[in-house]
Amino acid sequence: MKIMQQVVWLAVMLAATSVGFAQRGPSVGYVYPAGGRQGTTFQATLSGQFLDGVTNVLVTGEGVQATIVEFIKPYANKQLTFLRDRMEALRRGVTAAGKSDTIITVRGVGDYNSNEVQKIDRVSVEKELADLKYKLSNPKNQRPPNPQLAEDVKLRVTIAANAKPGQRELRLLTALGLSNPLVFHVGQLQEFNEPPEVCLSGPNLLNPERYNLTRGPSKRPEVRLTLPCVANGQIMPGAIDGFRFYGRKGQKLVVAVNARQLIPYLADAVPGWFQATVTMYDPKGKEIAYADDFRFNPDPVLNYEIPADGDYLIQIKDSIFRGREDFVYRITIGELPFVTGIFPLGGPAGAQNEVEVAGWNLPATKVTLDTAGREPGIHTLAFPNQEKVLNTVLFQTSAYSEVMEKEPNNQESNAQRLRVPTVVNGRIDQPDDEDVFRFEGQAGKQIVAEVFARRLNSPLDSILTLTDSEGKQIAINDDYDDRASGLVTHQADSRISISLPADGTYYLRLRDTQHKGGPEYAYRLYVHTPQPDFELRMTPASLNVRPGNSVQVTLYAVRKDGFTGDISFVLKDAPTGFRLSGKMPGNTNQVRLTLSAPDSPLKKPVSLTVEGRGMIQGKEVAHLAVPAEDMMQAFYYRHLVPFQELEVAMLTRNPNAAKKAAAANLPKKLDKKPDVKPPEQKPASK
Repeated sequence: MKIMQQVVWLAVMLAATSVGFAQRGPSVGYVYPAGGRQGTTFQATLSGQFLDGVTNVLVTGEGVQATIVEFIKPYANKQLTFLRDRMEALRRGVTAAGKSDTIITVRGVGDYNSNEVQKIDRVSVEKELADLKYKLSNPKNQRPPNPQLAEDVKLRVTIAANAKPGQRELRLLTALGLSNPLVFHVGQLQEFNEPPEVCLSGPNLLNPERYNLTRGPSKRPEVRLTLPCVANGQIMPGAIDGFRFYGRKGQKLVVAVNARQLIPYLADAVPGWFQATVTMYDPKGKEIAYADDFRFNPDPVLNYEIPADGDYLIQIKDSIFRGREDFVYRITIGELPFVTGIFPLGGPAGAQNEVEVAGWNLPATKVTLDTAGREPGIHTLAFPNQEKVLNTVLFQTSAYSEVMEKEPNNQESNAQRLRVPTVVNGRIDQPDDEDVFRFEGQAGKQIVAEVFARRLNSPLDSILTLTDSEGKQIAINDDYDDRASGLVTHQADSRISISLPADGTYYLRLRDTQHKGGPEYAYRLYVHTPQPDFELRMTPASLNVRPGNSVQVTLYAVRKDGFTGDISFVLKDAPTGFRLSGKMPGNTNQVRLTLSAPDSPLKKPVSLTVEGRGMIQGKEVAHLAVPAEDMMQAFYYRHLVPFQELEVAMLTRNPNAAKKAAAANLPKKLDKKPDVKPPEQKPASK
């Protein structure tokens, strides 16, 4: 029994050790600014931890180049102690010397060991004292209050004039491999940046008075803007950032904030993201517009027509005055197009789909969206021929026949008749509107009714009810949790899957559970028999492996309509030597597989594609695994956040040598740390 306990204890320790080791990979928390304009070069700061030996920056797509300028890592506690002791010894020497040109000081720390006396001229002492004072008062050299943001990497970013605008992914390559990806934008408008911020809270801040900190909300100096533009900044605890601009009468301004969109989830913050609020003030200081969200999206958007010429002010803050360096934002301000909704929300796959477009400052109210070559599913599409439209749209394609909802259809007597299978494109036109549909069913027949609205950026919070011809409720559903939609903050779509109890007529009733409605409350209602299928997610989105070794990855399956078969996995068009082994057994939703690397190292990271294959109704069905990061929200909830690419780096066999080589290749540091070493330890006397 005792031996068994020891074996269990050893297994637990080994598991804990492996988990701890896995967590010590390079990690980045934010990049500031989180984007830039085409044809510009600028400096950016990226913060994280375990970034020793950083050598390269990887940005997806073409036209963005970034180089490492500087790597800043906090001093260890011993180094800080030695620096403080050295500064104290110099001060004692200055006091003892009085007005003498030569100062005598005792060397007793670091390289200044034992009680050796050193004579130093006054100018050199004063210079060293100033240097030490600066280093010891620099918050980034102290023990950080947020270890996950302890280390800084200064970047020099160049964006080509012809770089495609839109969202990219940014990663760092270090001696320990690739970091997790961060969102980075390429824009077309002039950009203004608040100076980078440093979180100054914590026990090791030496001179808080020099930073003019206050206990309550504080306002930083306002930045003057020229519209249209993008304003970049960071919100610190209690801070309110202000941007002033000259507005002209009749301007229909859009103020769109990107905050939660940049960093979807914060593990140690409630509600789990930077909840930005934006306020506009007129020239007299009167509040004229305010937003803390846009419908169900946490990032706020304002639309306001300027009533008179004058200086206007935009202020941004956190809703409850939280803040930290990773509370990064981008505000786009100008008389710019912004899409608030489309209808219908989808159409047949591989077709030219004409849709109505609603929004602000739009050049057209109807556009044609081309879905040629796209499989059934949800796709992100840009506004055709209008690159400066501030947002993209989600458009869903299907392989079913599609119909439009027809009013009146708000009761059984005028219910719209459906043929199964079909997709209905409709709207909850007004508050308390209810759309009713009827279909014929047979006893024992399995029926799936599913609403797609919130997952397509519609504000509709649906509730779906199934009744028989006598009005008896057969099934009801409010919210269906779709794990494949990791960025949806509120899973508000409905889904019913049921075996019909008898032959006859059945009614589906669809309404908004909050009794709201309007032209923007669009939906797609799928009514069909079960179509077994699956979606795949793969974590992490950055992998690091040594030549000839292997690394574990996690595959997640979102099974649909009763699919319970095995799923096998293969690499598509991978470089020679990469292998992925293993499969996901039926009735399981998660499996850890092994990715093996070639024996010969690769000079740069590679992008891999993983495909999953399963047999469904006698046919092999294949789907690509979407790269994702398993992110925690507010200490508890977990989400599979999708990214564009799965990147794999081949590590050197000697990470310490890689760190030294990387340090040797970095430019000279702006804040070079002294070569301080602890005194030699003499063995204790016996």
